[in-house]
Amino acid sequence: MEKKTLLLILVLLAGLANISAQQIIAHRGYWKTEGSAQNSIEALMQADAIKAYGSEVDIWLSSDGIPVVNHDAEVTLNGNKLIVQDTPFETLKQIKLANGESLPTVEKYLDAFAKCNHTKLIIEFKTHNLKEREDELARKVIDMVNERGLQKKVEYISFGINLVQQVKKLAPQASVYYLNGDITPQILSKMGLTGLDYHYNVLLKRPEWVKEAHDLGLKVNTWTVNSPEVIQQMIDLKVDFITTDEPLLVRETIQKQ
Repeated sequence: MEKKTLLLILVLLAGLANISAQQIIAHRGYWKTEGSAQNSIEALMQADAIKAYGSEVDIWLSSDGIPVVNHDAEVTLNGNKLIVQDTPFETLKQIKLANGESLPTVEKYLDAFAKCNHTKLIIEFKTHNLKEREDELARKVIDMVNERGLQKKVEYISFGINLVQQVKKLAPQASVYYLNGDITPQILSKMGLTGLDYHYNVLLKRPEWVKEAHDLGLKVNTWTVNSPEVIQQMIDLKVDFITTDEPLLVRETIQKQ
């Protein structure tokens, strides 16, 4: 009787683990809090403070070869629009984020991240005009990660096929995900990627891709999931990760399952 009871408890615990399997990634850090801003170092530290699985960040290469943190392809300085990849860092560093921080270099961001105890850094490589520039960005950033011994705490994502292939080549053991939503799990598996990281609309249209990915040993992330309805839909699809601007809401919803 005791063995049967123990077995039943183990089965129930396994079931509960499966129900709450989703991990939370803070989109551009946890920026919806006082003193924070998208892609700021403060947003990174806040994501670590709430113990999110990951904190996502977007990076570019300046015209003079400095990896920098920013989401959009353009920034505004003194009323003038500047293309990030065509602008030297001496100019870009004058940009102020919404919380007053200066636009950070990836080097400075990684130095701050090295102090995080709970969250992983999810680096999104932005696509550039030239393959050579993408290759340079991937090489420089991965070298920075390796120099700091952060390999096990960093994962990589990109919309660019060249970028995910370059990252996989330079960091074979790293977790690498593709974002664009146009490639099947079977092809991603053949490419040697860790999984797919698709907008939730893609997964709602092709829910079978989640099971196909899992059957192939791939992980599934989805973005940017903010509304209660979509949060629940993604939980029901049994994705592995949910990237969101509302990490506390997603956590609360998962805990209620």
